Amino acid sequence: MSKISRALETYLPHELFGLLGEIGKTAGARGEAAYLVGGVVRDLLLGQPNLDLDLVVEGKAIPLARQLAKAKNWGVRTHPRFGTAKLYWKDFSLDLVTARSETYARPGALPTVKPGTIQDDLFRRDFTINAMAVHLSPESFGELIDPHGGQRDLEERLIRILHQRSFSDDPTRILRALRYEQRLDFRLEQDTEGLVQRDLDKLDAVTGERLWHELELILEEECPEKAICRADELSVLPKLCPALKGDDWLAGKFTQARRMSDNSLSMPVVYLALLVGRLTEDESEGCVARLKMPGWAARTVRDTRRLAQSLPALAAPGLRPRGIYHQLERHSAEVIKATAITSDSLVIQQRIDLYLSRLRHVRTSLSGEDLQSMGVMPGRKMGQILRAMHDAKLDQEVTSREEEEAFVRRVLAGGKG
Repeated sequence: MSKISRALETYLPHELFGLLGEIGKTAGARGEAAYLVGGVVRDLLLGQPNLDLDLVVEGKAIPLARQLAKAKNWGVRTHPRFGTAKLYWKDFSLDLVTARSETYARPGALPTVKPGTIQDDLFRRDFTINAMAVHLSPESFGELIDPHGGQRDLEERLIRILHQRSFSDDPTRILRALRYEQRLDFRLEQDTEGLVQRDLDKLDAVTGERLWHELELILEEECPEKAICRADELSVLPKLCPALKGDDWLAGKFTQARRMSDNSLSMPVVYLALLVGRLTEDESEGCVARLKMPGWAARTVRDTRRLAQSLPALAAPGLRPRGIYHQLERHSAEVIKATAITSDSLVIQQRIDLYLSRLRHVRTSLSGEDLQSMGVMPGRKMGQILRAMHDAKLDQEVTSREEEEAFVRRVLAGGKG
């Protein structure tokens, strides 16, 4: 049994392993061939489980997917324009793609695609370690197809592109090269690193949306600062936004963010806030514009700037809990956490910690309906009472439902609560 066959049996659930065999058999009966390709093959050879399965079909992926879905009562979603399909099975899904070749009209352009062989399909991929496939046909099940030496580069821990035009054809591969290099603790092969430098300027022709997509993938890595700092070292980072820096300061803050994180926070959002935290307003807006950032990312960048500008008020002597709450309530928890990490003020850090740990979770027991039953009509007056009662609870001037009711009665009687 080959190494990859053993890895398939070892790391894939039994039902899934059987499913791959069934797909290979069904494709063969149609006069076609199916292959497991890409990242899952790489990770299985590295001994790392990966259930994100991609299959390539020499033939027509959509009719094969529909036949499998009908026979097994699975869900299927097809994309005829691209010759792709997604099969849904229990809580699992996998992609089937028609083998294809690609050509590029100019650097940074999207490719022109036409049907091809498995060899064509592997040649269009980014790096040797991602350009391997595994036969799924019964007579060759588990046989590794490795035309570009990916297995050798895995053993030597190298990131190597497939041909001299690779970065020129698709400059975003430069960013992917650094992401894989740092995730796997590999190194760029010498000629590949030289081609990164040769083709750096090709990144200028890439749309902001595609550059943002690659940066977002980096921010989703376990330790994104590694790829960001490497991108700065190789002069790649300024191609995304000239003001961005990947240095020891940033690496330290990212590490600190992981130590201080909890499950309520989205770490990519925290990382983005830290990455842009040192930018001026003009630099921030330049970054948003160049990368065509989606709404959530643009809001994070601008929220980070707004909070930085309001920090002196947050450090004011004698600020009560209600004041802390009102200074921070309009900002996302991720931006607030990033600001605490970057702040040198112990007072600001303590007040942010109080907000995140207690104040943002404070809720009054009485609702608008409760106030209405006490004689308060809906409208501006009710809103004022609810806000005043919430402030009192933040300052722990009221701590129970009964005290809230007494607070409302005092306000209605003409008191200040």
